[in-house]
Order: sequence, then C-alpha cells, then structure tokens
Amino acid sequence: MRELRYLIKDEVGIHARPAGLLAKVAQGFKSKVTVEADGKIADATKLMAVMCLGIKCGNEVIVRAEGEDEDEAILKIEEFLRENL
Repeated sequence: MRELRYLIKDEVGIHARPAGLLAKVAQGFKSKVTVEADGKIADATKLMAVMCLGIKCGNEVIVRAEGEDEDEAILKIEEFLRENL
C-alpha cells in the first residue's frame, strides 16, 4: 500500500468539479484508492463519497492506493492534487 498526505490549498476545498475529476483519475487504476479526511474515509472513485468528506481549504487529506498499480496511482493523484487543489 502507498500513502500520500496533501494539504488542500484551494480556497473552496474539494467541491463538485474537483471531486468529479479526482474520481475520474482514481477510476483509471486497478488499485483500490481511498481518500481520508478528519478520520472519515471515502472511495476515491465515487464523486459523492469524496464530496461528503467536506474537505475545506487547510485540511490535510490522506490518499491511499493498494493494488498492482499503486505506485502509478499515487503519482498521478499527487500530480492532480498539485495542479488542481
């Protein structure tokens, strides 16, 4: 399992647009990808699950990937977070 910690810098946090884009990125991998914030965990491939975490600016998220392409998944998701959030 690979893990990434990231501090959300976007003023609005993770709202519908970036949550949908994140889900699309996560769906591109065979690995199971989850997002954790404030002790709550969501399946990163599910738009509504990610939005329900209520991630705001300044929150730290932990992204975990477990599976055959976990290294690539973490790298791509880190790239997405840096470019969008």
